Amino acid sequence: RLRLAFCGQLLCVVPYEVTEAAGFFAEEDLEVELVYTRGGNAAMQALVGGAVDYAGTAFDVALQAFSQGAKIRRFAQTGRLPLFALAVSPAMTDEIAALKDLQHRTVGISGLGNADHTLLLYLLNKAGADAATVEFAQMGPNLYDALRVGHVDAGMVQEPALSLLEAEGGKTLVNFMDLRDTETHLGGDYAFMGVSVRAEEREERLDEMRRLARALQKGLQHLQTMAPSEILDALPSELIAGGDRAQLEGILMR
Repeated sequence: RLRLAFCGQLLCVVPYEVTEAAGFFAEEDLEVELVYTRGGNAAMQALVGGAVDYAGTAFDVALQAFSQGAKIRRFAQTGRLPLFALAVSPAMTDEIAALKDLQHRTVGISGLGNADHTLLLYLLNKAGADAATVEFAQMGPNLYDALRVGHVDAGMVQEPALSLLEAEGGKTLVNFMDLRDTETHLGGDYAFMGVSVRAEEREERLDEMRRLARALQKGLQHLQTMAPSEILDALPSELIAGGDRAQLEGILMR
């Protein structure tokens, strides 16, 4: 039995839950406990601290942890696009039209040092904006309500928050979940989500790591053939409770 931690956002969890539901972990003789956390940093901290066996995080989180001395190795990639978009609150759409307009504004992020924060700093720097004038509000992975009611002026969101905000009158400045935007701002696709292990356990876990990677590869391939309704059926009911199922299916299809 092994424990795999990852960010609890909808699109982050899909490959792992689909792999589990389709039985691909079991096919590789693995019993995997999927552990939801509040952002990639929390998943990485759980790995480094020994609470879990593996962590699925954004590349930025793994790179930052490694640069700060964490003895980890990233060995499998499960996504090629950052699962974030920079959205503007419905109340601020007339005042915020470009990245530079975020100066002297409050912008919601999941947490300092998380992938969304790193990507936002990159965007601000590239646009010539002074990031020191931006107030970053750490709000965990669910920014939707704070953006909707205007507690923050803009924020880095995922789905379904992005679609819900657009329906409420908000707008998108950058959508990294769209390959065209990612190519425009980052120059191409991006090795975003992936799995890391503690470096000192690499040799003893090597066979297990290969089986885990094979299972996830099968899950990712299976995802390409599934209808959105089937993907939703594979997810825990708590994850989609209270959501508009038809809207969620449309988001997954996109």
